Amino acid sequence: MKKHDKPIAHKTTGKGKTYNPTDKGAGMTAKGRAEYNRKNGSNLKAPAPSPKTAADKGRKASFCARMEGVVRNAKGPAERAKASLKSWKC
Repeated sequence: MKKHDKPIAHKTTGKGKTYNPTDKGAGMTAKGRAEYNRKNGSNLKAPAPSPKTAADKGRKASFCARMEGVVRNAKGPAERAKASLKSWKC
């Protein structure tokens, strides 16, 4: 099995929620990031809407560019991508 191919359940409500609903920014919750990191040996970080370091500024620029492409090329409304752009202040 390859690294990073163990997905987590996409739950947006209840006690074990791992993703925020669209109206709350649509990203992973801290609990969801922790679960994903644990299962995949990964190191997902929290969003950086107000970056304090040069590395976080780079992460934000990269994320915003990537998500803007998702919204632009989407076949549907891409509501979750738009919500994440808003929560990252892109």
